[in-house]
Amino acid sequence: MTERRREQRSGRDERDERGRSALPEEARAWDDLVVTARRTVTDGLVVGTSGNVSVRVGDTVLVTPSGVPYDRLTPDDITGVGLDGRQVLGTLVPTSELPMHLAVYRSTGARAVVHTHAVHATAVSTLVPELPPIHYMAAALGGPVRVAPYATYGTDELAQNMLRALADRTACLLQNHGTVAHGTGLSQAYDRTAQLEWMCRLWLTASSVPGMSPNLLSLAQVEEAEEKLRGYGQQR
Repeated sequence: MTERRREQRSGRDERDERGRSALPEEARAWDDLVVTARRTVTDGLVVGTSGNVSVRVGDTVLVTPSGVPYDRLTPDDITGVGLDGRQVLGTLVPTSELPMHLAVYRSTGARAVVHTHAVHATAVSTLVPELPPIHYMAAALGGPVRVAPYATYGTDELAQNMLRALADRTACLLQNHGTVAHGTGLSQAYDRTAQLEWMCRLWLTASSVPGMSPNLLSLAQVEEAEEKLRGYGQQR
């Protein structure tokens, strides 16, 4: 009887340490999150563990853990917090950029966030306060992409700077740091991240031609493209 009590107590302590068990939809979302996180490395948007990814399931935010290479993440590494930042799933420490992710979820209807240190986007963040409208796909992000002023990573100050840059936008640059994009799901958040990096590379490439300056779109042209993009693709 004594041994049985010890086993029961031991099991209960372990559950308390790890928080509650993941729901089936959370487990599926975690698998998708890991795939997306690994894709940021494969596609060259992240080096090592320098970026982070999150997805919201109900009032739980699943996030990549701090300092763990994405190719080592398993279903047992699921890491989740409430919107108040309190950890409810897993034992690994959440990403240091948790304040930034939570700020997006508290302020928008986003269901996923991707943060990277993509090289061309980061380079642009050091040069201008806003990505010049080099391509009409800026409209897909809500308009010209702003640069959030620099603040130390992982701080509330950075999160607030980011929110201001994201006003009426779905992506922004972080000065001397990287990118943030959000969407209705992981695929959309990732696609917006990749699109932003492509536009930054395009502008840097065009601007590097000696004696030439790239033609830029007017705000009216970007707005016209935004209206047209609302009907893009297969309508259901």
